[in-house]
Amino acid sequence: MIFNSIRVRLQLWYGLILVVILTGFGFTAWQLERGHLLGRINAELERRAGFLAHALHPRPRGPERGAPERDGPDSANLPFDRPPPGQLPEDGAPDTMTAPPQDLRLPPETAGLFDAGDPNNFYFIIYARDGRELRRSTNAPPQALISPGSPPPVQPSAANPPREDRDRHPQMAQIQGDRVELELRTPPGVSIHVGCTVAPELKELRVVALKLVLAGGVILLLGLTGGWWLAGRAIRPIEDISATAAKISDGDLSRRISLAETESELGKLAAVLNSTFARLEAAFAQQKQFTSDAAHELRTPVTVMLTQTQLSLSRERNSAEYRQTIETCQRAAQRMRRLIESLLALARLDAGQEPIKHLKLDLAALAREGAEQVRPLAEERGITLLLETNPAQCAGDSERLARVLTNLLTNAIQYNRPNGEVRVTTRLENQTAVLAVRDTGAGIAAEDLPRIFERFYRSDKSRTTGGNGLGLSICKAILTAHGGSIDVASEPGTGTTFTVRLPAQ
Repeated sequence: MIFNSIRVRLQLWYGLILVVILTGFGFTAWQLERGHLLGRINAELERRAGFLAHALHPRPRGPERGAPERDGPDSANLPFDRPPPGQLPEDGAPDTMTAPPQDLRLPPETAGLFDAGDPNNFYFIIYARDGRELRRSTNAPPQALISPGSPPPVQPSAANPPREDRDRHPQMAQIQGDRVELELRTPPGVSIHVGCTVAPELKELRVVALKLVLAGGVILLLGLTGGWWLAGRAIRPIEDISATAAKISDGDLSRRISLAETESELGKLAAVLNSTFARLEAAFAQQKQFTSDAAHELRTPVTVMLTQTQLSLSRERNSAEYRQTIETCQRAAQRMRRLIESLLALARLDAGQEPIKHLKLDLAALAREGAEQVRPLAEERGITLLLETNPAQCAGDSERLARVLTNLLTNAIQYNRPNGEVRVTTRLENQTAVLAVRDTGAGIAAEDLPRIFERFYRSDKSRTTGGNGLGLSICKAILTAHGGSIDVASEPGTGTTFTVRLPAQ
């Protein structure tokens, strides 16, 4: 399925987050624009309601109002105060406010504020305290949005004073459809309704909403395109890794992952995988070589046995000839048995199935016992055994470590020069038990040293036990199982030194 793709799932999450952000941003922007437009209309309604209230309840200037007296014949004909635009009449006691006349007439400049030609079509309706309509503009609708005399929609509190105090101020404008209306109650009980149409503002809001939707759509499209591109770049290394792994699984072990960004997380993963693939290729090559060498080693004794038996059966022979044939077959069988035992031991050590004891022992004592075992072989070849043993306590399997020492001593005697010497030393060094076996033989060529511990590897001067090329491989496997190591150093014409290191006890 398409949702199984990591790229698609990343894109869906990225798109969902982007849609949520754009929706929240667009809705907030639209609400702010709506509040700005409606706030502007509400302020304009309050301003025009203030002009109407001033026309209904004019206040003469006089000393009691805090205005300076004027002397002269025109002081009795002073004009009424008018509030500046947007300011309501001053709060005052009811006795200073005059009731509106029955035949209400508005000044021309006030009536001009409600001209039908205005795009917002401002209108007004004035009601008396008893609900009787006193005056309306020619463009006013038949029915007001706010019923005259209805209680205000705000509960009295410290922030919202009681009705008699609130009545001196306009109530919150109400909107219905494309009309908005505001009610202003004056202290004498007159209710002034001022309203207008907000169709232009609603149209402007629709245009703003359309622009926000278009802008959000463009941003979303660009974001999804960029996200798809970025997801593709992030996934491409994984696709390269998968493709390379598929080719390797098909048998091409030489393939490697090539990534330009080696310091990124995927680059580091590719480096680890390349290292793993390299080790895997080396292991397969080694296994292939090991199988070929094992087949070759087993084929030789089998061929000898078959040849000898066929010769014996080809014609009648005497007892001495039959005995000689049987002895040859026995030697070939013993060689094959040693090879099979070595291969089995290596297989068990590699699989961790060979039980390894970890008992306290002294490499010095182990070296002395091993030297006594090979001393007859050394005397036969005229080799002198020298021991320099200092206590070197460690933990391990004495039987298997003795096999390691026997292999090293046998090689040192077999590949030594006539009348040479073999020196065995033991010591403690930096919490490590060290055993060294040094001979005075012809040495090992430098090109052979890196491969001296490979299985079945042979060279003219290589160290092998029993002629099958597995002795040093078994030594290394045993020491690895003990948590130790073995190293070799050689100088052609001077001699070779094998050094064994085990954790000290």
